[in-house]
Amino acid sequence: MADSKEKFMREAIRQAKKAYALGEAPIGCVIVREGKIIARGYNRRNTEKNALAHAELAAIKKASKKCGDWRLEDCTMYVTLEPCQMCAGAIVQSRMQKVVIAAMNPKAGCAGSVLNLLQMAQFNHQVEIEQGLLEAECSELMSSFFRELRTKKKIPPCHLA
Repeated sequence: MADSKEKFMREAIRQAKKAYALGEAPIGCVIVREGKIIARGYNRRNTEKNALAHAELAAIKKASKKCGDWRLEDCTMYVTLEPCQMCAGAIVQSRMQKVVIAAMNPKAGCAGSVLNLLQMAQFNHQVEIEQGLLEAECSELMSSFFRELRTKKKIPPCHLA
């Protein structure tokens, strides 16, 4: 079981690297049902100029289409970074069974860092959470992306004579 979990998170990392290649924050996600990946997503917020273009939302949309239902009760999401409030809300709304998170996000995470929207007793559905799978690798990917971004910003623009 641990091997398959790692395999699924490695696929989420592959999705995150697609985002990285586009200059997007490297966040990737897969949704698994009955031991098979049924949906993939990666961050495309800047590419699409759309605040809704998060990895988790893309994957939920694809999974719902594949399952023919908005309810994803028997599914597990593997995501490289702790979901934000919008994605956490969508995960609860989709009735996702479980979310496996690589790296936590102390600035915006809503699966335990800032808030835990996934397990609020007041909601009619709570999501099981597992944290820390391939955390170091995913944290390094994020750190590398933001280091590169800061370096690019320090380069003065070229002026043509």
